[in-house]
Amino acid sequence: MSNTTRYLRILIGLSILATCGAVMVFATAFLYISPKLPSVEALKDTQLQTPLRIYTADGKLLGEFGEKRRSPVSIQEVPELFIDAFLAAEDDHFYSHHGVDVSGLLRAASQLITSGSIQSGGSTITMQVAKNYFLSQERTFTRKFTEIFLAIEIERALSKGDILELYLNKIFLGNHAYGIEAAAQVYYGKPIKELNLAQMAMIAGLPKAPSAYNPVANPSRAKVRRNWILGRMLSLGYISEADYKTAMLEPISAKAYGTQLDVDAPYVAEMVRLDMLARFGRTAYEDGYTVITTVKSNLQETANKALIDGVIEYDTRHGYRGAERHWTLPNDIDSDQRRDLSQKLEEIGRIGPWHPALVLDVSEKSASILLSGELQTTLEWEHGLNKTVRYISEDRVSYAAETASELLKAGDVIRVKMSDTTPRHWELSQLPKVQGALVSLDADNGAILSLVGGYNYQKSAFNRVTQAARQPGSNFKPFIYTAALDNGFTPATIINDAPIVFDSDAQGNTWRPSNDNGRFNGPMRLRQALYLSRNLVSIRVLRELGIAKAINYVSRFGFDASKLPHDLSLALGSHSLTPLDVVTGYAVFANGGYKVSPYFIDRIIDRDGNTVYRADPEVVCQRCNDDNLDEEPIARIEADSLDDILSGDDDALQPRYAKRVIDEEVAFLIDSILQDVITRGTGRKALVLNRGDAAGKTGTTNGPTDAWFSGYSGGIVTSTWAGFDQNLNLGRREYGGSVALPIWIDYMREALKNRPERHQKQPDSIISVRIDPDTGNLAHPGQANAIFEYFRTDNAPSEDFNQPASPYGPGSDDPIEIF
Repeated sequence: MSNTTRYLRILIGLSILATCGAVMVFATAFLYISPKLPSVEALKDTQLQTPLRIYTADGKLLGEFGEKRRSPVSIQEVPELFIDAFLAAEDDHFYSHHGVDVSGLLRAASQLITSGSIQSGGSTITMQVAKNYFLSQERTFTRKFTEIFLAIEIERALSKGDILELYLNKIFLGNHAYGIEAAAQVYYGKPIKELNLAQMAMIAGLPKAPSAYNPVANPSRAKVRRNWILGRMLSLGYISEADYKTAMLEPISAKAYGTQLDVDAPYVAEMVRLDMLARFGRTAYEDGYTVITTVKSNLQETANKALIDGVIEYDTRHGYRGAERHWTLPNDIDSDQRRDLSQKLEEIGRIGPWHPALVLDVSEKSASILLSGELQTTLEWEHGLNKTVRYISEDRVSYAAETASELLKAGDVIRVKMSDTTPRHWELSQLPKVQGALVSLDADNGAILSLVGGYNYQKSAFNRVTQAARQPGSNFKPFIYTAALDNGFTPATIINDAPIVFDSDAQGNTWRPSNDNGRFNGPMRLRQALYLSRNLVSIRVLRELGIAKAINYVSRFGFDASKLPHDLSLALGSHSLTPLDVVTGYAVFANGGYKVSPYFIDRIIDRDGNTVYRADPEVVCQRCNDDNLDEEPIARIEADSLDDILSGDDDALQPRYAKRVIDEEVAFLIDSILQDVITRGTGRKALVLNRGDAAGKTGTTNGPTDAWFSGYSGGIVTSTWAGFDQNLNLGRREYGGSVALPIWIDYMREALKNRPERHQKQPDSIISVRIDPDTGNLAHPGQANAIFEYFRTDNAPSEDFNQPASPYGPGSDDPIEIF
């Protein structure tokens, strides 16, 4: 027997022994591991961790919360080229093996023997599914055998398409992205169906090492991996030579995209997050809930702009306060220094429309500035510098600057914003110190249509709509006057607008309330007193009405009686309320006398499309009366997109009707007076809306520190507030009508487009009578200055009617002093 034959037999024998040994090892491992294998059937019902997503009523994304960004897609939604890219990168034999690629495992074993370490796992896509869904990431032989056995079971239980779908939705691809749809959004800001071949190959290269091949952190290394995958796709016949060459020339276009929101409503999103956390705990972030809010996207964007424009307008007229900070600059800035300075500006960061900028040089009529991204531009004199005044105090500003150097110097770090004019240009600005808030409701059901808790959430996450309890000032007076109208007063009741002094027995102090302008008008009608916002009349009205009776009455509007002051300062709005409290109260005026409760979540939908919560607000039925509540109410808010999520689960709820809290006569009278605030009172600026149904009230507190306007039209009720978080003075010439009202007007101008006017029906028990405007009595025949006024039929003046003297007039026994 030759040596060759002998060696061949030995080799064959060793091979047989090795094979038998391998079979024995495999069988032993199977017997040991198989009883511990998890059920593959669980994959059919697997629940991927999916973030909480929040939408507007019209289907626009306004918020997303969850550590793992994931947007599961079906295999039918994945482009074929994308699948090919992953097969080329991870498992080109996927469709021919049964879960395990023997050649790949042998290759991995060979690498282990020759190098002494595991170079690659030889894993198929099916094995990766087994690992990702059932196993840890540790590299041990036991785990590898478990992975193999599970892969075989998975192939028996699921189709290839099901396995690919599980894989493509589960894999981690860096930057908190799990699954290919999330990765497409994270790196390219668009869905998978819009990716080109080069971008698909780039993402397909990430599973091997998400950090090492991250195209944002390591673009050069990621490009090498991408090009290798493109080469593999070409060699496997997945793409043509032309496609390969085109994709190879594609530059690296990936960058870190945040969640791409359709609507900027961070304060609403945070309210929803807290609500969902209270309902479902931490699972709210990962169980794939969808929340449909009541917010309308167009109204939210309008509210955002109105508030920013309002605080900018206030801030601008109070003058430029100077640079945010100052950097010492070298005499000559080289390219490396320019890049470093630009990076420092990037770190300071943009806030809203305000970009940080560094002043490089100042001439007489212009300034050269550097922005992030190494963009250098010029602030021109005629683009706002020539009109800029400097802040001296809240009540004083300087004359307009005559040179740019009066405002800026080299090294100043400032804020600039892009103009709204065409052509657009950069202009000097600053971060406002004043803050603001806006909240708008559907007056008929309390649905929050828009909400802005501050001019920028990044600047301050404090929600001033729901958290900032501030003095409403005269914004509260309509509630006191409504109580008076329901207790014997009429719009023509004469009350003296004259000085008054109260002595405090407890502290020995005196209280001398006054009107905002420091003047007194003498006797005047109740209607005039409200639309002119006369403080002293309001105090007298409250005193005649009685504090306890007034507090009991205004609690009908939703105010907490225990938190209201039991003294006459109640008439001046000295207590603290949030804008949400105030707008809820004004909704009663807007809807004709019914109490509605504000809400912002319309429905909550689980990952399977089932509605697990649906709002059931009490609604106003404008066509119903108290004796017939069987008629249809106004339509509830419905989401008119996301139909695929909401379909099949939209059964109508049995309506619940809102309770009437003020009778229709009083509702009509106070609405009439609040309309006069617009037509002839402190809210006259709102006449620009050209609405016959607009009504509301200004509010300004002592200092002044708080400016308000609350009003309504066309079934929408809105409150706006402006002030400093630190309760600083706004300036002696600032009022609700100068700060808050312009914000309200800008918002309502857009909100009321295509909404018809809505006037309250005059009740049969209300009549219109000609009166003497000076006495409130019935006018004499032919009286030239007579006016018409509304009265209830039971307290209208007659020919025998003589208006009694005001209880606060001369000769009164009340403990007051008239000057």
